Parts: sequence; C-alpha cells; structure tokens
Amino acid sequence: MSVLRTKTVEQSIADTEEPEFKLKKSLSALDLTVFGVGVVIGAGIFTLTGRAAHEVAGPAIVISFVVAAIACGLAAMCYAEFASTVPVSGSAYTFSYASLGELFAWIIGWDLILEMFLGASVVAQGWSAYLGSLMEQLGAPIPAAIGYGGSIDLMAVLLVVVLGVLITVGIRESLRVNLVLVAVKLFIVLFVIVAGLMFVNPANYSPFVPDAAPRETASGLTQPLLQFFSGIEPTAFGVGGIFAGAALVFFAYIGFDVVATTAEETKRPQRDLPIGIIASLIICTVLYGAVALVVTGMVPYDKLDPAAALANAFAFHGQTWMATVISAGAVAGLTTVVLTLMIGATRIIFAMSRDALLPRGLAKVHPRFRTPWVISVIVTVIVALVAGLTPVGVLEEMVNIGTLSAFVLVSVGVIVLRRRRPDLERGFRVPLNPWLPALSVIVCVYLMLNLTVETWLRFLIWLALGFVIYFAYSRRHSRLGKGGDLYIDPATPTVAGRD
Repeated sequence: MSVLRTKTVEQSIADTEEPEFKLKKSLSALDLTVFGVGVVIGAGIFTLTGRAAHEVAGPAIVISFVVAAIACGLAAMCYAEFASTVPVSGSAYTFSYASLGELFAWIIGWDLILEMFLGASVVAQGWSAYLGSLMEQLGAPIPAAIGYGGSIDLMAVLLVVVLGVLITVGIRESLRVNLVLVAVKLFIVLFVIVAGLMFVNPANYSPFVPDAAPRETASGLTQPLLQFFSGIEPTAFGVGGIFAGAALVFFAYIGFDVVATTAEETKRPQRDLPIGIIASLIICTVLYGAVALVVTGMVPYDKLDPAAALANAFAFHGQTWMATVISAGAVAGLTTVVLTLMIGATRIIFAMSRDALLPRGLAKVHPRFRTPWVISVIVTVIVALVAGLTPVGVLEEMVNIGTLSAFVLVSVGVIVLRRRRPDLERGFRVPLNPWLPALSVIVCVYLMLNLTVETWLRFLIWLALGFVIYFAYSRRHSRLGKGGDLYIDPATPTVAGRD
C-alpha cells in the first residue's frame, strides 16, 4: 500500500478512547494559555530584543516584533483549526496524518522529536547559566566543574530530572507548578518594564528607523541558504532591517505549537485549544513589544549590549541590583520552557507509538497517574544526558528548522483537509482559506531559507536517518498498514480495508 495512506480523523479520535492509552482530561483554556506563555517567554525576552535592535533594526525593532507576530499568527490560526478539529495528542504529527498521509506524518513527527529534545536540552543549559549568574550575585557561586560549561552540567541534569518526575506524576500537577513559575516570570517582566519607564529618554527613539547600512555577513557553510544561492548581501536598518529583525525575533515566539500536543488532555478541546494558542501568542506579543520600547528608550540602540541588553540597560543607569532581579526572572522563565518542551516531546512520541510507528509498548499509560510514564522516563534520561554532557550550542538553529517545517506542513494540511473533509466540525476556522494558510507557507519557507547552510545540511542528515527508520521499521509495523480493522477513506464514501 502507498506510504501516503491517510489515517482518518474519526480513527484518530477513536484511538484516544482505548483504555490502555487513554489520558486524563483536566486542562482548561486558562491552563493552555499559561502553558503557551510559559514556553514562549524565555531567555529571548532578556537577550534577543537588544541583539536585534543593536544589529539590524534600531528602535524599529518594535515593528519587527509586530511583523513577526503576524507571520507567527498565520501558523497559529492553522494550528488552532486543526487542534479544534482533531483533538488528539501529537500536534503537527497527528494533523499531518489526517490530511497529508503517513509518510508526511512520520517526517514531521521525526522533526518535532528533534525540535523538542534538542530545545529542552539547550534551554536547560541556558537555565544553568542563569542560575550560576544568580548564585554568584547572591554570594554562593556554583563550583565550575558542575555548573554551566563544566565537565558535567549537574545543575541542568538535576533540573531535567526534577521536571521529569513532575511530568510523570501528572499533567495537571505539572501545570500547577508551571502556573506559579509563569506568574513569577510575568511579574518580573512587568516590574522591569515599569521600572525601565523611569529611565526612558525620548531622544533615543530618533531616528526610529535608522538609515540602511551594509550588514556584516558570514560566508561558506555559516551563511544563510538564501544568500548562498542568490549572492545578495543583506542590509541592516532601514525598511530591510525591520524585516531582517522580524526574521530574527520570529524565533522568540516559537513554542505556542506545543499547546496543541496536549489536545487529548483538554476538557473542551474544540473551544479551549484555539483560545490557548491564540491568547498566548497575543500576550507574548504585547510583552515583547513593551520590552522592546523600554530597552531602546533607555539606551541608544547602537550602545545596547547584544548579549544581555536588558540587564545592562539598567547597569547603564547605575541600577546594577536589577541584574539580580532579571537573573531570577530568567531562572523561573527557563524552567517553564524546559517543562513544556519535555511535555511536548512525550506527547509526540506517545502519539507515534500508539500508531505503532514507534514500538507500541512505549505508549502505555500509568494506571494511577494516567500519563505515558515509560516515554516520560526515556525523555527525561535523554534530555538530561544531552544537557549535562553535550556542548549543543552549535545546534540551536536545528530547533528552528524543525519547528518551521512543522508550520509548513500544518498550513498545507489545513488546505487539504478543508477540501477532502468539508463535513468535519471545526471549532475554529482559518479565515480566507486557502489564501492565509498559503501565505503562512510562504512566510515559513522564507524564514527557513534565512537559516544557515550547515543547519540545512544537518537537517537533511536527520531526515535521511528518519527515512531509514521509517522504511526499515515503522512502515511495516504501522497500525494503519496492517490488516484487521477497517477505516473510512476520506476521499471516498466507501469503507476500505487497510491493506
């Protein structure tokens, strides 16, 4: 049978009711919104804003954030429609299975595993770095050998293990901790915004859009793929700088898609999932824009520190105590990011295992906690080892390319499923279909082309490994590919055997 075989929406939903794999439904729209804000707002709000303003956009970085939010919002609407139509764990993997077929579903699931495993590990290391900075400011430095950059990053390992236990005990308990940490993070961010307003100098906003200038560029494998093929040198500042800034800060929004991985554990998915996805994106946009205005108003854009702009903006005005507050906020903020990425990884693998594209034994749910405990343990061990032992800094862009590829397939899937299954009940519908989903595809592909050549090469190697596993194991063991149960082919009104 063709590898493009498609699993029906009805079958996907029916699988969620199997006693052996049934998850506990306990999440509300508020839980999902907090979940989304928790994973989106991380170190980026403390560092990326200043870097983009200093290097490419100036004070107009505020516009860059709005442009990036609009671009991200296109993908968010596609996720919201799919999540309200197919309320099943797995996010983009499940959506692709229901619209584009098994092979595409495997590819995107494989990409999402890369995104969330590597993302959780990288952020855990970042958490360790901020913790080390905070403890040093408090007069109790962490020994270099077991801290960030040491022979083993024990702090990152301990964080992952604690969060692993938490997600094994239960999704509801995990999100209660997440709620507290997100509240702390938002309080500190708002406090920094309000405190920063006292040091804003309106003269720093002029010129709001600096004149265009040549931009320092990389060469060889470290240059963007678009530049590699076109030979066009990018510019900084001016109108072009605003869009270059948007491409840079777009990645500060990545994470809202993890909300969709909790679909099976949501009480009213048709209503609550779209609210959680879109509300978290709106909240983050407002906070990012406010931080951008404050930072560029406090310090001239050409004097911002790209590495730690927010902390150094207060040091610029003699308020060094704020660095401690910002470090504490980053520790709380990054904890929620690692937590949500680990939950997302377990739910992706859970969905793939239940479909037998990975061993089905992995998907067993704990009889008491109603969580996929075997997968949670595996995710915890792998993320802890990578975070503790591997210098993964050079692989951070892999998180971005995996996410954007998922955005592309979800956007295409909305168009396909609208045409193949117009009869399905949709709690949310993307307006102006197919034009807005098509625009989402174009924007995401453009952003992927702005990633480096070496990132694309690593991505292709990862895909090649995924194809080997699919054709050697997954295709032969897939539930959809085996005989027995019947499924309804969405393209026809007849009932067809799976073989």
